Amino acid sequence: MLRLGILCSGGLGQSILMELNSKRQIEFVMTDKKSENIITYCNKFKIPCFVGNPRRDKGYNYIKDKSVDVIVSINYLYLIEKDIIQHPRILAFNIHGSLLPKYRGRTPHVWAIINNESETGITAHKIDVGCDTGAIIEQVKIKIDPEDTGFDILEKYRAKYLPLIDKVLKMIETNNVKSWFQNEDEATIFGKRTPEDGLINWNWQKERIRNWVRAQSYPYPGAFTYYGNQKVIIDKVEYSKLGFNGDMKNGLILKIEPKLVVKTPNGALVINKIRENYPNFELGKTFTNEDC
Repeated sequence: MLRLGILCSGGLGQSILMELNSKRQIEFVMTDKKSENIITYCNKFKIPCFVGNPRRDKGYNYIKDKSVDVIVSINYLYLIEKDIIQHPRILAFNIHGSLLPKYRGRTPHVWAIINNESETGITAHKIDVGCDTGAIIEQVKIKIDPEDTGFDILEKYRAKYLPLIDKVLKMIETNNVKSWFQNEDEATIFGKRTPEDGLINWNWQKERIRNWVRAQSYPYPGAFTYYGNQKVIIDKVEYSKLGFNGDMKNGLILKIEPKLVVKTPNGALVINKIRENYPNFELGKTFTNEDC
């Protein structure tokens, strides 16, 4: 049986770790400090676990005496250095949440929704010292439905990760791993997102605002705007047929009952869902892009 080292973070990483541990031989895990459930799980099952930033030999010094055939990276927060990449006897590979070379970088499924993509996927690729630049082993395409949120896509990923990992491991076991280099001319790179990045710009077209909202809706931190000095997190919008004067300011509240309707440059949006503790809105007031 192949001996595995697992690099993982977050809820997705934990669920795949648990499934792999039920049928595979895991020699060590590497994770980040915020992935407390992974740390707890490793302690429970007595799996050696390195916690924190692995760079500057910290991670390698922890695993160098632990012999593994394959390293599998699942939603891991850190780029890893050459010493860890070269540590397994056979291969180190990662599962990335996009159809590489498109959407290299962090939270690719969120960016795909924001950018109005109708398709995304997951890619198994060899790990090199770049960010999601290694040769591709296998890909799985996943449809983005019109109402899918970022969390919905992550759930679709969750169902596909383990079968893809199993497929690659079987390729390794049968000495049948084939791969192809990524086309650098087609590569796109998107950066890390933070909760502060969710600010809505009401000067955007209504389509972008709708995608912006659904990509980040609950349980993600959420797309938000300001009403006076109060932050308002919006989890769902839809298009409205309500008319307006084009000279009106974008972000203007056009209607309150039965639901808020807000002006954008090319159409109005119905605000279907707002998170708790929102203010009493007034007709003719404006949502803004900053606290005022």
